[in-house]
Amino acid sequence: MVTTVTAQVISNPQLCTAIKQHKLNFKKMKKNMGTADRIIRVIIAAIVGVLYFTGTVTGTLGIVLLILAGIFVLTSVISFCPLYAPFGIKTCATKK
Repeated sequence: MVTTVTAQVISNPQLCTAIKQHKLNFKKMKKNMGTADRIIRVIIAAIVGVLYFTGTVTGTLGIVLLILAGIFVLTSVISFCPLYAPFGIKTCATKK
């Protein structure tokens, strides 16, 4: 099964190019969040989680905030915020 999939990928130049481009884009994700930014995001995510699971925030707003909290945690774990990249924002310490 794996051999068949590998052969299909290799024989399809467009798919092969797309995979290579994806790998290049992944390597471009450099750390752009500092420690304080990461801690603040985790604290906000925890507060939103508590508010949602205690029933203080419910409905569509609660679900949207819970998804946003998950994104905050994910970006904190990988130290990269995709919204910072286009604007060149970096909250991490720069090496001199």
